Amino acid sequence: MNTTTAATDPKAFSSFAEFYPFYLGEHSNRTCRRLHFVGSSLALACLVMLVVTGKPQYFLYGLLCGYGFAWLGHFGFEKNKPASFKRPLYSFMGDWVMYKDIWTGKIKL
Repeated sequence: MNTTTAATDPKAFSSFAEFYPFYLGEHSNRTCRRLHFVGSSLALACLVMLVVTGKPQYFLYGLLCGYGFAWLGHFGFEKNKPASFKRPLYSFMGDWVMYKDIWTGKIKL
């Protein structure tokens, strides 16, 4: 666990710009980041399936993929609690910014 972020309360941040470095610190484990990436990719695939088929269960599948893989990464590899428990909106935003940063090579997968 990253000790510099372990004592930080995610609720203390007043903007996403302040929160995002904390968020990245909570994702220092490469396997955790990889699981986030896989979960986000599967969630996007489920969203496409929802649009294509109109079947609402794909929304549930997307949530299960996105959060399931992310939480496995946190509890199993990062050994911390997901920030989504205290800052769900900022955490959700962080997931997608990190996803973009991985695709663009700014963050290593």
